[in-house]
Amino acid sequence: MSKFTADLDAATERRVEESLERRARKMDGRELLTLLPLNAAFIAAATALALLGDAARELSVPLAVAFVVAYAVADRIEFSTGSGYAVPTQLVFVPMLLLLPTPLVPLLVAAAVVLSSSRDVVRGELAPGRAVLGASDAWFAVGAALVLVLADAQLPAWAQLPAYAGALIAQFAFDSTMFGLRMRATLGVPMRDTFAEARLAQRVDLLLFPIGLLAAIAAADAPAGALLVLALVPLLVGFGREREASIERSLELGRAYRGTALLLRDLLEEDDEYTGHHTEDVVELSVKVADELGVTEDVRRETEMGALLHDIGKIAVPDEIINKPGPLNDEEWAIMKTHTVEGERMLQQVGGLLSSVGVVVRASHERWDGGGYPDGLAGEQIPVAARIVSACDAFNAMTTDRSYRKALPLEVAIAELEKNAGTQFAPDVVVALVGVVKRETPEWQLTIAGTAAAAPAPGAPAKRAA
Repeated sequence: MSKFTADLDAATERRVEESLERRARKMDGRELLTLLPLNAAFIAAATALALLGDAARELSVPLAVAFVVAYAVADRIEFSTGSGYAVPTQLVFVPMLLLLPTPLVPLLVAAAVVLSSSRDVVRGELAPGRAVLGASDAWFAVGAALVLVLADAQLPAWAQLPAYAGALIAQFAFDSTMFGLRMRATLGVPMRDTFAEARLAQRVDLLLFPIGLLAAIAAADAPAGALLVLALVPLLVGFGREREASIERSLELGRAYRGTALLLRDLLEEDDEYTGHHTEDVVELSVKVADELGVTEDVRRETEMGALLHDIGKIAVPDEIINKPGPLNDEEWAIMKTHTVEGERMLQQVGGLLSSVGVVVRASHERWDGGGYPDGLAGEQIPVAARIVSACDAFNAMTTDRSYRKALPLEVAIAELEKNAGTQFAPDVVVALVGVVKRETPEWQLTIAGTAAAAPAPGAPAKRAA
């Protein structure tokens, strides 16, 4: 069972939570505009196949009903993949294709999907509209059935293995494409992400396909016998429950880490009000810069939490040093610089996700040219999240009043960033940061001529950049 345990990255964790919330919510206009055409197109395609396809078997209504119910039972066993689910329906779907009139199978699968959803509707876990329009989830069946009809391979026989393989490929292609289009249109999820997410579902289908095929061939003369594959349901239910429990633990752990981070932030604000407010501003700006750079969601999460906790080690620095109005002496500066190491130590004690955030905190005062602290990292050695936090931290420090100087005008701070790109700051981070600032604060170009010339000399003493 261990292979079904969840190890969620930030993107999958977010999509799982969004999927759980979305299921019980009524569809908005954007979803309707996407699902209605997909549903209508599916019904048209499945109906056309049913009417025009030449079936190799006669329809047995009791057998069809039995398979629809069996499919609905298998469809209830879900392995979350993020935005969607993998279900072990291949056990029933393959026998349906070969033991029922193949052209009718897509419509029967759609009926089974709606039947499967009805329980969730009754329990209030799924909006009724989603259950009805869920028929479009059966698009994969159109691809598989179409290949078998065209290849004249509708009956179970070992000689038709190439056609069955083609049907499986068509199933994957139709399913991935339709799921990707739906997620792209309704949630803005990139197609490449949905294709990657579909790999788990396809792996489950690929593993179960031979079992479904064996059941179909063995039951060629007694089609109802193929339903014996339902004996595997209890085992699969166990796998499904284990994975869902693992996912829930992962989500709860993520919430706990975030709660711990917020608690630490509150402790920091209580200890030093300025640092607390400064942290909030740095978090907001850092996330925007991370989005501007197009980093992965894992890096985005590290950036957000690293910005939230980048000054947490200052709790261990005496207040008289933190709030000193004048320059720090060498001894005081040596103590101040320990806050990154102290911050990492605190987060390592929490462990888990916050351990990786601790690495960002430790590196948040490194310089691109290697002249930072505490480890003298340079260039690509510095974690991406730490590069972002470093620049945003410095920019916010320059544009807010400090105990030892007034805030610099916006254009002076921007000039200072650009001047130090490639030395103190990562060049691409500076470009993204300046882009965000200019886009979101159009008034940055001050209309009063000479303001920059009248402003204080750019940059405070290097020792106060902490």
